[in-house]
Amino acid sequence: MSKDSNRLARPAQAARQQSGGLAQSAAPGRVRIIGGQWKRTPLQVPAVPGLRPTPDRVRETLFNWLGQSLEGWRCLDLFAGSGALGLEAASRGAARVVLVERDRAASRLIAQALSRLAGSERVALIEADAQRALSDLKARDEPRFDLVFLDPPFSEDWVTRLWPAIEVCVADSGLIYVESDRAFDPVPPPWRIERAGRAGQVHYHLLRRASIG
Repeated sequence: MSKDSNRLARPAQAARQQSGGLAQSAAPGRVRIIGGQWKRTPLQVPAVPGLRPTPDRVRETLFNWLGQSLEGWRCLDLFAGSGALGLEAASRGAARVVLVERDRAASRLIAQALSRLAGSERVALIEADAQRALSDLKARDEPRFDLVFLDPPFSEDWVTRLWPAIEVCVADSGLIYVESDRAFDPVPPPWRIERAGRAGQVHYHLLRRASIG
């Protein structure tokens, strides 16, 4: 983890000094953005313990649930990894996307991708662990998010540990997407599972606050 992990990087401009290019074909160690203005853009996936990019078919299902266009949405990707979930949201029109990634190698690859994407000024990258990033966002009075992606390493129980801080940063009508190695049950009230699926060992869930009254 970076010693200056609470630093908020400028979205694309801060990454332009990075060298190297993105390959033009999908291969092991790469995923693709599957829809929107950056469709078919490849993203490199570093060999980082616990990093597990969301498969294309799961992302496709998720964004079908969300309705394809995220025009004007504010999104937070707390365990960005390759950046695939957050960049997919930005590609589909999200007005503001915050990517959080604690691993320096993964963060640098995301920065390289941002430097090559037109319109990536809507995306901010924070090199920090999720807990520190949530504290920093709260301290800066960051407006609440319409959608939070939670795709953490399965072995570290991040969802349980961070849940109180996560739910307060979600807008009243907002959504939380959770990936885990088992069904997300029980669901903390007042949240409910709106949609859920499974791909191999990965369980994925879209949560919304239950209506009151």
